[in-house]
Amino acid sequence: MAKQHQPLIGLEIHGYIETKEKLFCNCKNFHDMKIIKPNTNICPICTGQPGSKPMLPNSSAINKILKIGMMLNCKPNLIENHKPLIFQRKHYSWPDMPHGYQKTISGAYSIPVAEKGKFLGIGIIEVHLEEDPAAWNPETGQIDYNRAGAPLVEIVTEPDFASSEEVENWLRQLILTLSYIKALDKDAGIKADVNVNINGISVRTEIKNVNSVTEIVKAIDSEIKRHEAEKPQKKETRRWNSETGKTELMRSKEEQADYRFIPDPDLPVIKITKKRIQSIKENLPESPMEKLDKLIKKYKINKKEAEILTKNLEIVELFEKVTEKIPQDIALPWITVEWLGVLNHNKLAANQVEINSQHLIELLELLQKNKITPLKAKDILRKFIPKSFSPKQEAEESQTITNESEIEKIVDEVINHNKKLVDDYKQGEQKAFNFLIGQVMQKTNKRADFQTIKRLLEGKLS
Repeated sequence: MAKQHQPLIGLEIHGYIETKEKLFCNCKNFHDMKIIKPNTNICPICTGQPGSKPMLPNSSAINKILKIGMMLNCKPNLIENHKPLIFQRKHYSWPDMPHGYQKTISGAYSIPVAEKGKFLGIGIIEVHLEEDPAAWNPETGQIDYNRAGAPLVEIVTEPDFASSEEVENWLRQLILTLSYIKALDKDAGIKADVNVNINGISVRTEIKNVNSVTEIVKAIDSEIKRHEAEKPQKKETRRWNSETGKTELMRSKEEQADYRFIPDPDLPVIKITKKRIQSIKENLPESPMEKLDKLIKKYKINKKEAEILTKNLEIVELFEKVTEKIPQDIALPWITVEWLGVLNHNKLAANQVEINSQHLIELLELLQKNKITPLKAKDILRKFIPKSFSPKQEAEESQTITNESEIEKIVDEVINHNKKLVDDYKQGEQKAFNFLIGQVMQKTNKRADFQTIKRLLEGKLS
């Protein structure tokens, strides 16, 4: 039970669902409006042309929404329980709404796709599916319909948050968790309607369409201060002004009756069966929290490194597969430092690269057996972009040189050709010694054993 004078914060989170096509037509579903001209990714259906009818709902979007619900421990509504899902028309007059209404599985008399869940201690009222409106620019009056009809998820929480800090931590874990099922478009981000009041002092205010986690936090902090000072007693809908750092009045709060919800006669009832749910559940991954717990308890990895692994499903699964054959103390740095370094250098996410865990296992086995040097292994790893390959053939051409007399000849050659560096080292310049080692490695194509080079150089220069 909330304490008197404690902030009560609830969220209605919207995110773009990752599918190939829009919800009711064959137009492409993408959200980076900068890469295409306005009003070029459109058709009569998504622009609400007279006489146009929606296609059947995108089944991929429905499966994604069910996955989201299950990852948030919600209960899907099944036809076996006499709970069919019905798209409703949510009417409102706004320039970005091509039909004059939004198609949504929410509102008065509706049954949500999934409901009554809990995620990291926060109650989830419902998870539902709806279409995105167009993009309206209030300054120019122009409307871009490119994103109209894109599938959206809405996640509605209980007012269980008491601070913006709680909201921020929770949202970042939510985004990470949903990335494990590739449910949300990672480039589009999230936006939220934020509900704020102070228990016993003020009534609820809704702040519409706040973009990004950072802005959500700022809006909450600002609105809590306003409620403490003004103690508003009338429900309002407000907008967030990031330039002034304050919310602004839009209108008095609408209730469900204001939207005149009616079932959409152009769309069929959706019947979610137990069989469909079971099939989806069998393919759900472990959550980031479950992965983190397993890494700490099973693999005895410290929390900091475990969190690095769990930030990306592809990375943590790569680690789990590699450690079936490679000791984890060897595998861990090669994944969290070397492989992540390669990805960062190429500005790529893990899911943009095809890496076969067996290829990385082969590479680390060659390193363990001293068939290749660490530097050569790093060279080969860098070549795993954009697709990995078996390193065995390249390793045969790059086997480690362990013959001391062969290495000694090259060491002597490097010393004779770098007299100034030798003198600098003898004067105490350690960088000169490192450069000499690098010269030997370069002449052996990074195949010479590093420790042997270091020992021979130290002996000859002492």
